[in-house]
Amino acid sequence: MMKIALRLPFSLVFVTSLFVVLSYRTTISICPVTTQTASSKDDLDPTLLRLSEFEPSEVIVRQDVNSLLHGDLPDAAGRSGRYYMSHRNNLRSNVLIDRARDRVFMSPKELLGLPEFRHSLSNWFRSRYFQPEVMSQLVNLTTHRRYSSCAVVGNSGILLKAENGELIDSHEIVIRLNNARISGYKRHVGSKTNISFINSNILHLCARRRGCFCHPYGDDVPIIMYACQAVHFLDQTICNESKRAHAQVTDARFDLLCMRLVKYYSLKRFVRETGKTPEEWSKKHDEMMFHYSSGMQAVMLAVGICDKVSIFGFGKSVDAKHHYHTTQKAELDLHDYEAEYELYKDLVERPQAIPFLMDSGFTVPHVVFYH
Repeated sequence: MMKIALRLPFSLVFVTSLFVVLSYRTTISICPVTTQTASSKDDLDPTLLRLSEFEPSEVIVRQDVNSLLHGDLPDAAGRSGRYYMSHRNNLRSNVLIDRARDRVFMSPKELLGLPEFRHSLSNWFRSRYFQPEVMSQLVNLTTHRRYSSCAVVGNSGILLKAENGELIDSHEIVIRLNNARISGYKRHVGSKTNISFINSNILHLCARRRGCFCHPYGDDVPIIMYACQAVHFLDQTICNESKRAHAQVTDARFDLLCMRLVKYYSLKRFVRETGKTPEEWSKKHDEMMFHYSSGMQAVMLAVGICDKVSIFGFGKSVDAKHHYHTTQKAELDLHDYEAEYELYKDLVERPQAIPFLMDSGFTVPHVVFYH
């Protein structure tokens, strides 16, 4: 059979090619496309992996849990922080618990002896071991169902630069951080909230209010929090006793995974930008206090429970407020936000290159980062 060559006019070929290129550029500016570059363990720095595994605060966590389960508040020696001391001050007197049908005053000893407190703390501590496969278990551990799309809304002032409220609300699930305000900002941040993700320092501030009012988005919106300190399980118990604001603590395996991820990226960034050895990283960062941010863990939670993840309100700009809803000037120095941004970039562009996840059997879903 004779083959017939189809010749198109050059002008038509040129116009068609230009349309394809422009369409592609528009697509990647809205929704970054995941690159398919091969990556393997050989691309990871073994020294950075080893150093990221070191957790200097583990001894203190173990001591604190042991003290609490024996009915004592942990000793203040070696603890940093106004948050810890505020617990000792608050628990010197009886605590008012608003239950469904009655109000009960409980002494510190009675609080420490509550079965709910002991059960929650014990279960959390027993699961405190490294298991990156926990990413595949997050649905069963938290929401008990998978979602088609999730928006994680950070608190950066860059949110005020765009009116993404409707886009945010169009997702099946919207996750907000640390009780950020919505009122007055709905055009920029949306109005819908399905999960309130907070750190336990935020819950601690709420726990002393009558009824544990830590639910600005409504009583039906679940709280998921990570425990900054073991003693904060007391606040979880107080709030859950109120039957108003049920707070669920993240699995300790998930916490450890997030910690290693952020520390690896922080070490990698430190070596690249300073030219120093990774062992010198601890001179810049206080290892006892270094921690991932609430936003980072909320993003990883969404990655574990959603088929598509959209990230809003993360990042900085010289002409934007630090937080869109506060007058706070700067962030705590216990986080390395630049390292976390590099992780988000890999979630979008190179998910197969992310350490600890590549051997876990977990597949990172489609992730979009909105600037």
